[in-house]
Amino acid sequence: MSGRKPVSAFETVNRLFSRAADLLELDEEKRIELTTPYRELMVRLPLLTEDGKVRVFRGYRVQHDNSRGPMKGGIRFHPDADLDEVRALAALMTFKTAVVNLPYGGAKGGIQCDPRELSRLDLERLTRRFAQRMEGFIGVREDIPGPDMGTNYQIMAWLMDEYSKFHGYSPGVVTGKPLSLGGSNGRISATGRGLFFAIERIAPDIGLNLDGARVALQGFGNVGYWAARFLADAGCRIVAVSDIEGTLYCPDGLDIEAMRQVAEDKGSIVHLGGSNCEVLDRDKLIRLDCDILVPAALGGAIHEDNATDIKARLIAEGANHPTTPEADVILAERGITVLPDIYANAGGVTVSYFEWVQNLQQVSWEEQRVDEALRKIMLKAYDDLNAAAEEFDTDLRTAAFVVAVRRVAEAARLRGLH
Repeated sequence: MSGRKPVSAFETVNRLFSRAADLLELDEEKRIELTTPYRELMVRLPLLTEDGKVRVFRGYRVQHDNSRGPMKGGIRFHPDADLDEVRALAALMTFKTAVVNLPYGGAKGGIQCDPRELSRLDLERLTRRFAQRMEGFIGVREDIPGPDMGTNYQIMAWLMDEYSKFHGYSPGVVTGKPLSLGGSNGRISATGRGLFFAIERIAPDIGLNLDGARVALQGFGNVGYWAARFLADAGCRIVAVSDIEGTLYCPDGLDIEAMRQVAEDKGSIVHLGGSNCEVLDRDKLIRLDCDILVPAALGGAIHEDNATDIKARLIAEGANHPTTPEADVILAERGITVLPDIYANAGGVTVSYFEWVQNLQQVSWEEQRVDEALRKIMLKAYDDLNAAAEEFDTDLRTAAFVVAVRRVAEAARLRGLH
């Protein structure tokens, strides 16, 4: 990559915000208000591990804005989780929930750790310690965490249980829970399904036939797996998938369920093998010949040094901020369509909203109702983005921020200083 000083994740989000604010002619006072996080928490998390060692972790929770409702955002367990990243992701959540018009603000949390290095008991202790530090700042009508990278339904169950020790049984305080504790049908597949709905909706607009379309997916976690499954069911050919160990490339198409099984059994998809398949370096996936590229791993995967080599016609962002601003410019010049993260991967938070509603009403929706409601919201949001893109003659990412910033700014104006 180039020798330029890297731009922080939070600064990148604020650049996107400023672009939309300029188009909306937002006044300076409102710009300052909407780019200043409501609250930032950083806590020390000492842990006596099973092997008798004392380790100290750092935990974060950034609550960005609550103009449109209680704040919402995931908790990630990852070695690179730091205050700047969490701050950026919290801001993205504010605008993501606004893009799909949910009555939420944005937040994000994280613990700087590698969950693969911790035992199950250590993970539980660490999660409960984090909940103890945060219980006064989260709540059903204040801030509702959910799962993110490195966390899952079990982590959410522990967090909910620990919070309930202070406040009484409170299933609605987190989303992404097990079904037996008030989770929602359709939540596990929601982000991948929402991503598929977005791709399905835009495909005819750009003249892309999904039947036979070649897809390359960066990342084969929850989002990557479900996106691959839904795209394959629609007739797409999944020609390449990457994970932490490398890229599995097969121009004839990959078997999604076989990949999932080998990843569970052997730790990586690269062990699948098969005729006419080859294992490539992990970074090679971005440059492979395909019709649809789905970055569904970490941020910054598409940058100025590889954007010129991308051959896909459509990029659908399953990860958060996977494309740098410099790469955005290159992709626009090359005529490559990008479905931006704050819209394309909003399926997860949308079904989390459904889960929260079900918890508040003490009801349970069938999966078909969840899927139909998600589809309706994703299609309406695309129409809103498309209309903004035409109104301001701009790309879909800028249009998404225009839609979101306009909604958040209007809510903040009506509420006054709060």
